[in-house]
Amino acid sequence: MSVSLQLILALAFPALVIVAALRDCTTFTIPNWISLALLGTFPVAATAVGLPLSSMGLALLLGFGGLLAGMAMFAAGWIGGGDAKMFAAAMPWLGLAGLGQYLMVTALAGGALAMFLLFMRSGRMSPILGHGPSWLSRLATRGENVPYGMAIAVGALAAFPSSDIAQRVLVTF
Repeated sequence: MSVSLQLILALAFPALVIVAALRDCTTFTIPNWISLALLGTFPVAATAVGLPLSSMGLALLLGFGGLLAGMAMFAAGWIGGGDAKMFAAAMPWLGLAGLGQYLMVTALAGGALAMFLLFMRSGRMSPILGHGPSWLSRLATRGENVPYGMAIAVGALAAFPSSDIAQRVLVTF
């Protein structure tokens, strides 16, 4: 397979993760099509870069584990359903090589996001935010949900360069 096609397929992951983060930030939802696209493009990209079937199977198993963890976090009320699905759909792309960094950076980014939203929702920003787009005002509204998809995206993007897929694409350059 050509290097250009491998690169295009590998870039599907960051593109979809960024779209998910932006959608979550502006609408507080992550559409199912994004998680499905992440899952659907993974085997194509993995095959294109020559990832062994055993590695693909392990990566999909990690995704299933991520889905179980995401469902538990959703059941506890910590994250939304779209966040749980995105969290799980990103895991196969990152594989075992990126898993630790993904979990750590996502947790840290989630903490930073929570602190930022607490500041925004403290009322100090109201005069400034009143002149912005409606989604920004909603983001600063007390009691509103936390768009945790943003933290998941930061963790996924930070871990992606460590993934087997990204490493295999980088080696070809």
